[in-house]
Amino acid sequence: MVKPKEDVKRAVQKKQKMTPSEAIVETLVAENVKEVYGIVGSAFMDMLDLFPTAGIRFVPVRHEQSAGHMADAYERVSGTAGVIVGQNGPGITNMVTSVAAANQAHSPMVVISPSAGTASVGLDGFQEANQVSVFEDITKETVRVTNKNRVADCLRTAFRIAYAERGPVLYDIPRDLFYGEMEDYILQPEQYRADKRGSGDPDSIEKAVELLKDANNPVIISGRGSVDANGVDSVVKIAEHLSAPAACAYMHNDAFPADHPLAVGPIGYMGAKSAMYSLQEADVVLAIGTRLSQFGTLPCYDIDYFPKDAKIIQIDINPRQIGRTHPVEVGIIGDAKSASDEIYHRLQSALPSPEKDDAKMQKIRQRKEDWDKELVELAMEDGNPINPRRALLEMTKALPENAIVSSDIGNVSSTANAYLKFTQTRRHIAALTFGNTGFAYPAALGAQLADPDAPVFAIIGDGAWGMSLHEVSTAVEQNIPVVACVFNNQAWAAEKKNQVDYYDDRYVGSDIKGPEFAEVAQSMGTLGFTIDKPEDIAPAIEEALQKRKPAVLNIYVDGTQLAPPFRKDALKMPTRMLDKYKHLDYDVWGK
Repeated sequence: MVKPKEDVKRAVQKKQKMTPSEAIVETLVAENVKEVYGIVGSAFMDMLDLFPTAGIRFVPVRHEQSAGHMADAYERVSGTAGVIVGQNGPGITNMVTSVAAANQAHSPMVVISPSAGTASVGLDGFQEANQVSVFEDITKETVRVTNKNRVADCLRTAFRIAYAERGPVLYDIPRDLFYGEMEDYILQPEQYRADKRGSGDPDSIEKAVELLKDANNPVIISGRGSVDANGVDSVVKIAEHLSAPAACAYMHNDAFPADHPLAVGPIGYMGAKSAMYSLQEADVVLAIGTRLSQFGTLPCYDIDYFPKDAKIIQIDINPRQIGRTHPVEVGIIGDAKSASDEIYHRLQSALPSPEKDDAKMQKIRQRKEDWDKELVELAMEDGNPINPRRALLEMTKALPENAIVSSDIGNVSSTANAYLKFTQTRRHIAALTFGNTGFAYPAALGAQLADPDAPVFAIIGDGAWGMSLHEVSTAVEQNIPVVACVFNNQAWAAEKKNQVDYYDDRYVGSDIKGPEFAEVAQSMGTLGFTIDKPEDIAPAIEEALQKRKPAVLNIYVDGTQLAPPFRKDALKMPTRMLDKYKHLDYDVWGK
């Protein structure tokens, strides 16, 4: 007989005898954790033994860094915090890069971090490390379990902070504290954390509405906060009411539907000129759910597009991000959807019948058409064997509408920013501003687990592929049908472009050779395609999707067709001082 709801609630409140491992696992179950990523280790085996019975899938990766990227992407697609675990010492320290990336990406995550046993701390024992100190600067908090009776309480704290501050939290537990007997509650998340945020200070909302009502050229920038809050539809309503062009924040191309007449594309490195020209003219910028990152607003294509005199309204859930990179006229601390809904509601009263500006709409339409035409023209220039832009164009044309795409860091991956268009949210999973290579493929695996029915693709350069191809074994073992599109120019191409522009074509460390990746993939059990003609890209994608198996497309692209340097602001033409090195100065006249 099913108990009435109130009886169930009372039963939940009752303390129960359990082992610490049981308390941890039951808390994960309460938090709706379906997968945990990592590599098996003796430190947490007692907890691991409970996973199958609890209904939690342990996904064993080949390197712990990949676990963090998988959990990061899983959260971005599902909205549920990712969880990772590893052996104390080297297993946990292998996660540093991916946890740091999730921290900058604002992805809630819990890192279950077994540490040396309480009886051996400080004795430099086998696999001992001060893991808390290692992670202090790359997490929102480090939570230490100091008593077995607090294992569930501390884990609840970790989840509470991960969701509240939008980022990873280290849950450090000495390995001997998984064992024993304890008494505690198993609480439901609503009993110890609140996820709902308000719309922000009413006076600030009103000031924002006044600025938007009187603006001649308002422009919207929609970021990840709009996606996370399920608030993109609310952003669309504001854009339509104001007839305002709407751009996506850097590498969040799913933060505004690309097929909307007011969509102008992404800003940031290798973004859309249509977005940049629109932003240049803005007198008021409404930045919703974006921190307006310094890198994501740098000039691009020699266009210094971010307006210097515009009044900025910034909405962010984290008060630390308000006005951090650009001075604001109005800062609103609040949920992107709630704040957008309130602004739209008040705009309807303040500006009940806004005039539709046909000239503005025509300008937006023309800029988008011009930019799309330029992208195709750039892609259709001959390459040997394939122009990387052509490869991106053919790939994106072949993507189903509901495709999820992860993108790595690097020359071709970043150029993809201009070509990737999405009409649905939680579809674009990018490496973002931590900028580590080797992100895209494990992230794609996590995204696929979060949305098993979606077709999932990873855009990766051959340099980054060398850091992640070992996870093909994970994809095969776990039957995760991600399609890896490896753009192979046999170089660390972003760095090579710097050596072209600043170091007189002297290539030190940037040329790399690799095996035939399609053959390697086939030997590991996946579909493998070697591609050196652009017309072969779409059929390979179609076959991979039809067979629903892990696949690797080794796409050979022209290594001389390179995008501009990532950080022109941080590079200078060198002038050597010592006679020994003066001959290395760039010969501008000889060029």
